[in-house]
Amino acid sequence: MSLGEYLLFLKGKGFKFQNDAIHFIYFGKQYANAPDAVAEAAVEITLKVQKAFDGSFYISLLETFKQHKVGTKKEAYACIERFGLLEKI
Repeated sequence: MSLGEYLLFLKGKGFKFQNDAIHFIYFGKQYANAPDAVAEAAVEITLKVQKAFDGSFYISLLETFKQHKVGTKKEAYACIERFGLLEKI
């Protein structure tokens, strides 16, 4: 699933993103040179942990994933598990 398709999926589930948040999500993806799956995981984890979209948390996740060479959604969840974030979900 592409990042755009994922955002449409979330919209269908009732999540409403402001236009600037959508642009920021794509900016973060490009900034971190993240594959769609990793950007999707970062959005998903941000929403689960913060209960709303938080741009700084999202960017922090993407930077962490880049630093740890995360390339898949599964690896993203394994990475945050090491940092104890899964306990907040």
